[in-house]
Amino acid sequence: MLFKMKNLQNFKLLFYAFFCLNFFYGCKKEKSDFKEIEKGTVIDADGNLYTTVKIGNQWWMAENLKVKTYADGSSIPKIQSDSAKWNNDTTGAYCVYDDNTNAPGLLYNWYAVNKSKNIAPVGWHIPSDDEWKELEKYIGMSVADADKTSWRGNNEAEKLKVASPNGWTKYASVWSTNETGFSALAGGCRLFNGVWGQPGLFATGFWWSSTTKDNHVWYRYLDYKNSNVFRYYGSKTYGFSVRCVKD
Repeated sequence: MLFKMKNLQNFKLLFYAFFCLNFFYGCKKEKSDFKEIEKGTVIDADGNLYTTVKIGNQWWMAENLKVKTYADGSSIPKIQSDSAKWNNDTTGAYCVYDDNTNAPGLLYNWYAVNKSKNIAPVGWHIPSDDEWKELEKYIGMSVADADKTSWRGNNEAEKLKVASPNGWTKYASVWSTNETGFSALAGGCRLFNGVWGQPGLFATGFWWSSTTKDNHVWYRYLDYKNSNVFRYYGSKTYGFSVRCVKD
């Protein structure tokens, strides 16, 4: 009888150990797809060096663009404090979010992004709406969700956002893992009328696409309190961050 009880106890211990091992590795499996992150670098027209990362079949910049010069050597005009001028500009301009020196890159209106002089580094371009979708689907978003507007997916934003305490305002239910290496940082935005977007620099991040819809442009938006990715279209006079993708 004692022998049977010992065997039963041993069986329970082995079963418990097996269960814990499987549970642990099962929970970690989601991140294993991005364990081997391939990185590189690219230089813009001003000589700024950026880290790049391969995600699926795409190469993305892992930092927000901060160039002040087009590829042809001409300067991109800066419109910082004049809200009316920003609102009326159709030639291309950039600004720094609220004159904040901690801003991770510059904000550009779409006229600068779409300029034939080319704002992207040589061999790179502004991602189309479909190229954003390709990224989102690779990291887990369903095809059906990728084609939707507003907030889509499940936790794809967590895989894109930097986990640094200085990158995003902390929020209890959102875990920024950056397991893709995309390293999204909150850069805020400038509204179409020239007003700075709220609630502040470390709360939101907006990125242009190159794809238009009527007289508007598709963009992506990440938020400190949301694990999903927002997709919609907005005015060409918004000021958004830029990530480039390799040709």
